[in-house]
Amino acid sequence: MSDKIDVLLYGLGAIGSFYAFILSRSDRVRLTVVARSNYDAVKANGITINSENHGNHTFRPHQVVRSPAEAGPVDYVVCAHKAIDQEDVAVRLAPVVDQDRTTIVIIQNGVGNEEAFRNQFPKNSILTCVTWVGAIQNSPGIINHTKSEDMQIGLFPNPQVNKATEQQRLDTFVALLQKGETKFTVLEDMQPQRWEKVVWNVAWNSLTTLTMVDTQTWLHSSPDAEPYTRRLMHEVIQVARGCGVQLEDGLIDQLMDRINAMPGIGSSMQTDCKSNRPMEIDVILGFPVRKSRELGIPAPYLESLYVILRAVDGRIRAAL
Repeated sequence: MSDKIDVLLYGLGAIGSFYAFILSRSDRVRLTVVARSNYDAVKANGITINSENHGNHTFRPHQVVRSPAEAGPVDYVVCAHKAIDQEDVAVRLAPVVDQDRTTIVIIQNGVGNEEAFRNQFPKNSILTCVTWVGAIQNSPGIINHTKSEDMQIGLFPNPQVNKATEQQRLDTFVALLQKGETKFTVLEDMQPQRWEKVVWNVAWNSLTTLTMVDTQTWLHSSPDAEPYTRRLMHEVIQVARGCGVQLEDGLIDQLMDRINAMPGIGSSMQTDCKSNRPMEIDVILGFPVRKSRELGIPAPYLESLYVILRAVDGRIRAAL
């Protein structure tokens, strides 16, 4: 690897733009971003981030492209796109992935996210991340970031890659996060973190989307709302345990305490639904539902929400 580290960021929404900013703070990084709806704005003006933690900054990536096909192989591909049609995305990323050089970094909601990339790129290292960042892109290329900022990161181990090589690739990326002065933790096993966030996302993404109300309005809508939510979370925890991830029942109280300490919020899925965009249903609900069926674990609340949301998503996709 040369002194310069070539990074391609795919998915230049609010979260992707935030991590583009973090990575751009290292003078070792040569950053390419793949932009779609905000291409013209970012190409002309760069990316502006107004952050309660980091201050206000405008930066210009080394290269702004519309497609990975416009870029050559890189050292790191950072996937911050919505986790929709993962297999198709993996194919689109092929021009920038070199099997001996490229590490794939997944910053997405959901579980099972790594499978499409492992299938497409069996000889590459994968870093898997869970992020809790409060950011929104109100206009193209302009990101507003609150104080919410945390990430857990670790290897999705590949037996075809030397362990020392995988560790070096993780260490190099971690050094870039340190240089960017963002909050993160390196974990040996990332799957408990992925499933914990899925317990959160299954509840709040699904319920805010299907009701079109915020979290507090939902919880106070009837005496049945909170018990329903707790039962739904419990089902996801049971599926996680069936998959070998030992989540504790106390997680439900922790997540309920967290949501009750916040004002009423919507969700990214609710925003996508309001905007008539396809939703992240498969990695948030679909994978747990498939696992519940495979393992024979009853999950009627989870399955009902999944079936209904698929119908809503199908309506949106048919209208595109």
